[in-house]
Amino acid sequence: MPDTVIKVETLGKKYRLTHKQPQTYIALRDVLADRTRRLARRFFARPAEEQTAPRAAEDFWALSDVSFEVKRGERVGVIGRNGAGKSTLLKILSRITEPTVGRVCLKGRVSSLLEVGTGFHPELTGRENIFLNGAILGMSKAEIKKNFDAIVDFAGVERFLDTPVKRYSSGMYVRLAFAVAAHLETEILLVDEVLAVGDADFQKKCLGKMDEVSHKEGRTILFVSHNMPMITSLCESGLWLEGGKLRDSGPISSLVVKYSNHGKIGTCALQFAPGEYGDDEAELVSVSVENTQGVSSEKFEITEPIFIKMRYRVKKDGVPVSAHFHLHNVSGEHILTTFDTPSDFDGSKKNEKGEYISSCRIPPNFLNDGYYSISPALSTLSPLCCHFTAFHVLNFLVVDNMESTSTRGIFRGPILGLMRPLLEWNCQKVTLL
Repeated sequence: MPDTVIKVETLGKKYRLTHKQPQTYIALRDVLADRTRRLARRFFARPAEEQTAPRAAEDFWALSDVSFEVKRGERVGVIGRNGAGKSTLLKILSRITEPTVGRVCLKGRVSSLLEVGTGFHPELTGRENIFLNGAILGMSKAEIKKNFDAIVDFAGVERFLDTPVKRYSSGMYVRLAFAVAAHLETEILLVDEVLAVGDADFQKKCLGKMDEVSHKEGRTILFVSHNMPMITSLCESGLWLEGGKLRDSGPISSLVVKYSNHGKIGTCALQFAPGEYGDDEAELVSVSVENTQGVSSEKFEITEPIFIKMRYRVKKDGVPVSAHFHLHNVSGEHILTTFDTPSDFDGSKKNEKGEYISSCRIPPNFLNDGYYSISPALSTLSPLCCHFTAFHVLNFLVVDNMESTSTRGIFRGPILGLMRPLLEWNCQKVTLL
């Protein structure tokens, strides 16, 4: 199609891995014995014996049978675990590495920001590297001069512009490299995890710049990151690589949910053995995520309440135990912590020994759609003492069936935010036309 700027067909990249035997202390007699064995094998070994000799090398496919298309102006996030093939893919698209099999079609000039050190000559100054990098990308001297001031201003390295970049800190290096890649007029921008080197303000500045060049200039962006909130805020669609293969693709919000929950067991109720979670004062017996019928469930509509039920045992009289839990989303962001306070803080009320059940109701239309994890805990609030915390032992899913809330109207895209409460609004007509 005419608006396709990146087309990848059955792409594969193979590396040859060699395995070197660990070196140990070798005496002269060991060398002589080894030479004798080699000579004997050379003249007397049978073919079958030679075939069973250990291999010194093996083939490793960093990418295998990867195919996708990217349209002009798209912002595509590439996600996956370490070693999944993300950086290899960007290096092939940047023409740094040649593919073993398959084909890549690119329409337009490509600028890339991969690992720190790529594209700059360490002995040249920042000023010289701006012109060098622009020339490598196919820019004329006039084009580079037109954007030179904007590059320097964005990078914030004006004082060090005539200093060799080998003396730059990693943060300064990345600022200048990103500024060059973002401001020079290429059609495709490839960005790897290197932005993680910068501080929070610079990361925000970079995201704003990538959003600007994508919307206003129609540039295509491929962005590799392990920061799920960052990649969700910037990108519209995504590619999920796993073991060198393209596992899935689609809207980035749903893809991040699938990726973050991959490999997790959908556990909505757990029973614990005595002493498994607790100490000599209090311990957890069971915890569950339940619906309005009191049935454990892994999936909830956004319009229905969710009940977190904790059963725990107080082992000593006079220990004011409080049940509480931490709630996290799939990106690891801490959504909230909530406490049950059966005792007041001044200690005038005390718990007696026995078993207790504390239940917390999460109201409907409160959490956004997505996966969540529960980390239950037991504490004494006065004096403060945490008896235990069981991290991420329960998982549940909140879904939006797209017809459940009147506020959606005809909108069918993802609604951003950690939570999605139905807040009270008031609208009045104050003037007549």
